[in-house]
Amino acid sequence: MSLKLRDLIRKVRTCKTAGEERAVIAKESAMIRTAIREEQVHFRHRNVAKLLFMHMLGYPTYFGQLECMKLIASPHFPEKRIGYLGMMLLLSEQADVLMLATNALKNDLNSDNKFVSGLALCAIGNLATADMSRDLAPEVDKHLKSTNPYLRKKACLAMARCLTKCPDMVEDFVERVVTLLKDRSHGVLITVVQLMTQVLIMDQKNAEMEREE
Repeated sequence: MSLKLRDLIRKVRTCKTAGEERAVIAKESAMIRTAIREEQVHFRHRNVAKLLFMHMLGYPTYFGQLECMKLIASPHFPEKRIGYLGMMLLLSEQADVLMLATNALKNDLNSDNKFVSGLALCAIGNLATADMSRDLAPEVDKHLKSTNPYLRKKACLAMARCLTKCPDMVEDFVERVVTLLKDRSHGVLITVVQLMTQVLIMDQKNAEMEREE
């Protein structure tokens, strides 16, 4: 039976040498690998939380990447939240398994729960690849027009990432940025400035490329 997160933290803190710490982490990593192999669904969110702790300590956690994808697809918010946090910390945009998240992200962007949609927008803002940006930009755009400022500000940062990865989409969203600059929410305005800055940078790069051609 693997440890709970707080028990693992307590056990690591009691280690007096680096060797003791490595032994504790190695033992727990082996238990987590076994749980993954045996598809122990009930402990999946706990195991990913422990992997996040191990990642913070500098230990390899690549074997838990697919578990993050499974948690993201969960209908339960606490598990989904751990899954998204794991995805943003344990994966990079070069990870092959990241493409598996596109459908889950699209579903969560259309969720009635603003916090679920917010998690998806946050993940896009941190990890979206060029292909993901093209696929998900229309869904992100819907949230730029949302009546909820919580979603609008997150959508601005997500769109900034999408436009960075796909500069050719900039012209499609210039008018949207102008509209958002009139927003009454201070939080939204801060993120719109970031989005506008990104649009101007990409627009300048596009203009330079056209002059060179």
